[in-house]
Amino acid sequence: MHSRTLDELSRDPRVTVRREGTPDPAGECVVYWMQRAQRALDNPALDVAIEAANALCKPLVAFLGLVPFYPNANFRHYTFLAQGIPGLARRLGRSGVGFVLRRYPDHQLVKFCEEAKPSLVVGDENPLRGPERWRQVVRERLRVPLWTVDADVIVPSKLLEKEHYAARTIRPRIRGLLDEFLVELRNHEVETPWKQPKGLPSLPPGGNLLEGFPVDRSVQPVSTFRGGTDEALRLLSRFVQEGLQGYAGKRNRFELNATSRLSPYLHFGHVGPLTLALAVKNADAPRQDREAFLEELIVRRELAVNFVRFNPRYDRLESCEPWALRTLKDHWCDEREYVYSEEQLENAETHDPLWNAAQRQMVVGGWMHGYLRMYWAKKILEWTRSPEEAYQRAVHLNDRYELDGCDPNGYAGIAWAIGGKHDRAWGPERPIYGKVRYMSYQSTSRKFDCKQYIQHIEALVRTGEEGEIR
Repeated sequence: MHSRTLDELSRDPRVTVRREGTPDPAGECVVYWMQRAQRALDNPALDVAIEAANALCKPLVAFLGLVPFYPNANFRHYTFLAQGIPGLARRLGRSGVGFVLRRYPDHQLVKFCEEAKPSLVVGDENPLRGPERWRQVVRERLRVPLWTVDADVIVPSKLLEKEHYAARTIRPRIRGLLDEFLVELRNHEVETPWKQPKGLPSLPPGGNLLEGFPVDRSVQPVSTFRGGTDEALRLLSRFVQEGLQGYAGKRNRFELNATSRLSPYLHFGHVGPLTLALAVKNADAPRQDREAFLEELIVRRELAVNFVRFNPRYDRLESCEPWALRTLKDHWCDEREYVYSEEQLENAETHDPLWNAAQRQMVVGGWMHGYLRMYWAKKILEWTRSPEEAYQRAVHLNDRYELDGCDPNGYAGIAWAIGGKHDRAWGPERPIYGKVRYMSYQSTSRKFDCKQYIQHIEALVRTGEEGEIR
């Protein structure tokens, strides 16, 4: 593969040129503004930055600024993030990439660029409202070109052009582009290694980065997950060897603990979807199991990213389909047999033992099985005075406790469960739900071994530990 020119790089379908112009020839480096894609492996944004630095004959430095006011984040999320930083610094160093780490109040990219004097800044993409606004602000304040690279999906989001309304509409578009994008990356190395200039401060990547850091500490870290690329690769290897076979039939069996449990690592960018997709695609496992996993990882996950990218109301009920909003409005005044306060929900104080177990798993373990998360959100709709209030409660609890909270997958899942997003109208109409798909404890108990799952969560609450994949 030949090295690409700057013009070729700027026309890469993953790249968005946010601030145009010619890179400053007098600049001393290229800066990679690392936010969502916190990894040195299979990172298209990092690769574009390396190729650009090589084309300019400049060194490359990755800049990561820790901010304490990321929306809805708390000590649990920041601990997981910080656990990945030492391994990230080591991997960057092996590629000749510099790494500068700063934290609030010295976290500003623009201030760092005034010190480092780059020719070009390359960042990664994030479709959420807040991070997108930060990129727009930086574009206005920088004095050099700014590119951002879509590193969080297999198929670049902008190629899908608009919001898709179901998996059946987005699937053919994605599959038509997989031959181009579901390929191994080169993982380039810089030709001019970075040498840290004197007077350019950086925190050491080890140590207690969060000591004295002003974040919400009301939600504590978990022992069930540890952040970082190395841990993500260990879990991936174990899943491919032990969990992938039979995945198609077991993935919705929440009592079997048969999923990859890699969603927190995808959310924090400690591992990329391409690494997972290629590992599963090339695995020695039945075809139906590999296809089932790739459907979830690529089609369903990228449908969620598409929803958040093209629907600015993604965290509110108004983001949902007109038919669902109408039917929910028609049943807005229906009597609720149970109505719980937000505190009762947060403390898992409902009459439903399965729901309580799912809530406790999220609070104690930082994760909930995807099938149960659908059931969990639908019951919040059933036990809350209005669909709007239910939606906001589900978003709040999900973002507060889940390690993969504040993520397109979570918002799309809540929209599906409460507002029929990416679903269709179901009959017959039911109280409260109207035509929105219904789930009950009785039907779920007939399909799955809820008693086994509840006992498993009781053990988790007692010990803080979860068992291995069975």
